[in-house]
Amino acid sequence: MELQESHPVTITMSCAIVDLSRCAYYYQPKLQDDSVIMSVLSVITDRHLRWGFPKCFNRIKKLSYKWNHKRVYRVYCELKLNLRVKRKQRIAPRIPEKLSVLNKQGEC
Repeated sequence: MELQESHPVTITMSCAIVDLSRCAYYYQPKLQDDSVIMSVLSVITDRHLRWGFPKCFNRIKKLSYKWNHKRVYRVYCELKLNLRVKRKQRIAPRIPEKLSVLNKQGEC
């Protein structure tokens, strides 16, 4: 903290001046290791090329991993495994033909 470098003040006092808790001052974020998720996802997608995220996540759940779906989806997108969504193809509108008038009775 710059306040401690410029003035001889304790950490407690400097945190109180800046209105910051000491827990936040000492906090070190724990970065999670996603290498296991990456390897499991790559094995599943190598075996099943056309599977999207929901099927891959269901397979991971069946393999009894306890990962959150948001975490798995983040890794899934980082590996650029998300598939292109195929939209429904539009059918051109048909123009109905006019019915022909029958000349004789019983004629089809």
